[in-house]
Amino acid sequence: MDQVFIEWVRYPVTWVVAGPCVVTYVKKADQTDYWSVQLGFGEKRIKNTTKPMEGHLRGVIKNKKAPRFLREIKVFDDPGLKVGDVVSLKDVFEVGNVVVVTGVSKGKGFAGVVKRHGFAGGPKTHGQSDRWRAPGSIGQGTTPGRVYKGKKMAGRMGSERTTVKGLRIMKIEEEAGRIAVLGAIPGRYGSMVTITKGGFK
Repeated sequence: MDQVFIEWVRYPVTWVVAGPCVVTYVKKADQTDYWSVQLGFGEKRIKNTTKPMEGHLRGVIKNKKAPRFLREIKVFDDPGLKVGDVVSLKDVFEVGNVVVVTGVSKGKGFAGVVKRHGFAGGPKTHGQSDRWRAPGSIGQGTTPGRVYKGKKMAGRMGSERTTVKGLRIMKIEEEAGRIAVLGAIPGRYGSMVTITKGGFK
């Protein structure tokens, strides 16, 4: 994360490397009832690519390197793109656009109910010396005689697909292929995210 100054106001932003992306496949509406474009980002050597994937990417392989990441983006109508076309930041985004960012959140490991679900814990007096962060009772007695599915309990926290809406693009550096998104986004440093236009203001 970083900060940018606009008209003497400081905004917290997250810099995201977002291009250029290459079109690897165009899905037509007569095939699946909707239009979509598959974009490739990054690069990896052909030796680390499977043969079926190498055949799928044969139109965009250059210098024995193929895109590392692939994502399918739905569009409303014919995008007018073909395999091999390069999509730059200026083709999609402008400063001030409201965007939606989707990614995999940071993994927190095994967490208790206080950290994972915000439980208050038990009382700190009346002899409860070691029950402050305990979950307490998890169900009734004879009826129903079991614990309901979906009960909030301790377990693995984080590392889930997360979407943040209502973020705004504050700055674009087309030469460096990166954009500044207002606020924090899901995932750790270096993780993969999908940015689409839309969301509430």
